[in-house]
Amino acid sequence: MARVMVRYWAAAREAAGVEQEEVDAPTLAAVLEDVAQRRGGSLATVLARCAFLLDELPVARRDPRDVVLRDGSVVEVLPPFAGG
Repeated sequence: MARVMVRYWAAAREAAGVEQEEVDAPTLAAVLEDVAQRRGGSLATVLARCAFLLDELPVARRDPRDVVLRDGSVVEVLPPFAGG
């Protein structure tokens, strides 16, 4: 189990109702499940559309169940951004 910081951006921040929070979880999938259950509302829907950075590196298309976390890691939750 790792203690990580989850930081929310834009629509994810609005859906979560907080800018960041600490979570204890072994994998990215466990983090996403934990915060979706804890925060409820529309966060699960927003998370399904988000990209994620782990310690400033893109998770890309890796299965969140295979993304193992370590103590002190930072997970950035990035919803799709419009603009150009």
